[in-house]
Amino acid sequence: MRKRMVAGNWKMNKTPREAVDLVMLLKDKIDREDIDVVLCVPAINLIAVADTIMHTNIKLGAENLHYENCGAYTGETSATMLKEIGVSYVIVGHSERRSYFKESDEIVNKKVLKAFEYGITPIMCVGESLEEREDAITVEKIRIQVKKGLKGLTDKQAENVVIAYEPIWAIGTGKVATNEQAQEICHAIRECLTEMFGKDIADKTRILYGGSVNGKNADELFAMPDIDGGLVGGASLKEDFANIVNAE
Repeated sequence: MRKRMVAGNWKMNKTPREAVDLVMLLKDKIDREDIDVVLCVPAINLIAVADTIMHTNIKLGAENLHYENCGAYTGETSATMLKEIGVSYVIVGHSERRSYFKESDEIVNKKVLKAFEYGITPIMCVGESLEEREDAITVEKIRIQVKKGLKGLTDKQAENVVIAYEPIWAIGTGKVATNEQAQEICHAIRECLTEMFGKDIADKTRILYGGSVNGKNADELFAMPDIDGGLVGGASLKEDFANIVNAE
C-alpha cells in the first residue's frame, strides 16, 4: 500500500517571517503520521521553516537544486547544502523550470541522480502543454519525460522517487483535469514505470497530481487508484492546504 503524500510548492512566495507565520498557522492541522506532508519552500526560507517544523512529522522540501556539488554557479544551491540543513525532498523538473530556465530532460535527470546521491528524495514533475493535449500527444510527451528523467536509476531509487503529473494548462489557472483525465495519465506513468523497472517496483512508486488542487477537489482526485496525493501550488500558501492534507 502506497503512503499518501501531499507536498506544498510555495514557488517564489513568502519572506522568512511570513513563512514562519504560515507554518505556525498550519502545523498542528497538517501534522500527520499516516500521510507524508512536505513543505517545499524558497531557499531563503529553508532554515526558518526547518526550525518551525522541528518535532513534527512535516518534512522539509526544496524547490530546486544544482547537479554539481559546488563551483561557479552563482545563485544556485547544491544537494550538499540542502542535505546539511535537513532537506528531505526536492522538486525537480517543474514546468516553470523547464520553460523559464530551459531545463532539458537531460538536466532533470542529472538533478534526480544528484538528489539520490545525497539521500534526498526527488519529486520529479512531468506535464504537457494545452497544445500538446489538443494534438493528442500527451501520453507520448509524458513517457519521454519519465524515461529520460529516470534514466540510470537503480531499482531502489525508482521505488522511492516521487513523480508529479502536472498538466501545464492547469497550473495556477483554476482549471483542473477531470478525475478521469488525471487518472488516465497517472496510470500511463505507472505503465511506463512497469516497462522500465517491472511491475513490483512500479506498484510501489508514488505518483502525485498537481494543477489547481484545492480542498474541494482533493477528495475525488486522491480517490483515483493511481493518484497517491498531490503537489499543491497556490493552495499551499493558504489555510486551505490543511483541507487538502486531511482529504478523505
